[in-house]
Amino acid sequence: MAEVTQLIHQYLRHNKKFPLVFCPGCGIGIVLGSLVRSVHSLGIPKDDMAVVAGIGCSGRIAAYVDFNTVHATHGRALTLSTGIKMASPHLRVLTVMGDGDALSIGGNHLIHAARRNIGVTALVVNNFIYGMTGGQCSPTTPFGAYTHTSPHGQMEKSFDVVEMAKAAGANGVYRGTVFHAKALDGLLQRAMSRPGFNLVEVLTPCFTQYGRGNKFRSPVEMFRWLKDHVVPREVYDKLDDKAGKIPMGIFVENDEPGLEQRHAAMRQALADKGGAGS
Repeated sequence: MAEVTQLIHQYLRHNKKFPLVFCPGCGIGIVLGSLVRSVHSLGIPKDDMAVVAGIGCSGRIAAYVDFNTVHATHGRALTLSTGIKMASPHLRVLTVMGDGDALSIGGNHLIHAARRNIGVTALVVNNFIYGMTGGQCSPTTPFGAYTHTSPHGQMEKSFDVVEMAKAAGANGVYRGTVFHAKALDGLLQRAMSRPGFNLVEVLTPCFTQYGRGNKFRSPVEMFRWLKDHVVPREVYDKLDDKAGKIPMGIFVENDEPGLEQRHAAMRQALADKGGAGS
């Protein structure tokens, strides 16, 4: 049996709708594959994984993986993840969100999860649009891009997910793409192996809602766009003309203990003193 078949049988729920519910040309299936390969490579027991997902196309990932899973309400995936990690610190908690889910209705929770440095891995699947809910512009829709709610071009500045996570205090900040799948595996494994709050932004095409409205002729063309415009950070830093290029790779890696670790240390200190933590 091929390795990919073994992984499918080991990590995916067999009673879910296959083929996947994602549109042809969508990269979220590649994100799902990266998640499965990363958990397998790290040797994490399935019972020790908790995957919390928000609403939207990327939220369907939680329905497919055979872990402890929660399909949360829109924008609130990180609040549930925070509670799960504080109640069960031994679990590896992964939170899957789309760009609208994470940065619009859930933006405040993202900022404070990073500030608290809670031991959660945030996987932000960024396709620059609200895909499932109708093709509205999201906080990451590029300036000038066309959506159903910006038919004459997006007039607002877009968020840079990496810069926001860095400014908010995340322990680890990474960016990859679904075109660079092997590199994405490595970034996700690094993020899942580290203490504190780690965020991985994944750039992925949405041909159905974004591509067709922005002069992409096919999903393949959108993948080529990722190939041509997203470059390793080391290459990006050396470019004289950075216009139109997006860096990917490692942006922050700190080793500060997560909130759950600091909380456990406080309880232990109080117990040692015969206080309230005993």
